Amino acid sequence: MPRSDKPQVSIVLGSDSDLPAMQEATEILNDFAVDYEVRIISAHRSPALAHQYACTLEERGVEVVIAAAGGAAHLAGVVASFTPLPVIGVPIATALAGGLDSLLAMVQMPSGVPVATVAAGKSGPKNAALLAVQILGVKLPAMRKKISDYKAALARKIEDKDKQFRG
Repeated sequence: MPRSDKPQVSIVLGSDSDLPAMQEATEILNDFAVDYEVRIISAHRSPALAHQYACTLEERGVEVVIAAAGGAAHLAGVVASFTPLPVIGVPIATALAGGLDSLLAMVQMPSGVPVATVAAGKSGPKNAALLAVQILGVKLPAMRKKISDYKAALARKIEDKDKQFRG
């Protein structure tokens, strides 16, 4: 795993119960050789730690944050309020509303505190990691090339399936 003391991406989870849902995000970051860290910090149960974490991201060299939480899901917004870095919210599905509650908590941010938010459910963690790679690609041509190659491979895969389907 390319975890690092100098992470490019920080994945922060509201609870350790979010770890299984976020596994695909770490796999994508591994595939793209992105250095990352994983932290468990609650916006509600450890607010002082959340504040300290968010305020030190930039000085530690982090460039993108992926924040995953369920239910009230304020973690992404709290982090975004304390850092100039891009924050990608991943709404984690809950038993109560299947992730709709988490999604609404993330997308209804007040003006001036944006959180890019991906889908609740299976595609969310993967898309969050891919979006983080694309953001890194703005300044890293090698990363931009990797994401271009990834998208080209996706297109080829669909074209191959289409050919098989048509016979």
